[in-house]
Amino acid sequence: MEQIILAVHLIIALAIIGLIMLQQGKGADMGASFGAGGSQTLFGSDGGGNILTKATAWLVVLFFASSFALALMVNQRSVVEDDLGLDIPVTVNAEAEAPVADELPVLDDTPASATAGGDDLPELD
Repeated sequence: MEQIILAVHLIIALAIIGLIMLQQGKGADMGASFGAGGSQTLFGSDGGGNILTKATAWLVVLFFASSFALALMVNQRSVVEDDLGLDIPVTVNAEAEAPVADELPVLDDTPASATAGGDDLPELD
């Protein structure tokens, strides 16, 4: 069912694009009002704006309806799970030894001013 709605959705989208490309802009009506090329138009001197505009509006309504239907289908298909579905065994080693004091790094606690020649910081007056 989802594939059918998706195919209809794609056909409607392509039809909307085609109808929009067929419509003429608002500036094209200016020449037709003075009689220039009015007899050579496909839909007459009034143009096909009404027919094309209504067809575009109906296709847009169908497009939004199919979008909504697809959104509902995807929402029903998705399931929230707390478990990721991974079966990873967790082992705790109770016999882990504490590190020996000789293996730990030792930091020098002497200030920097006491080593290598005195003060590096300026004094405030």
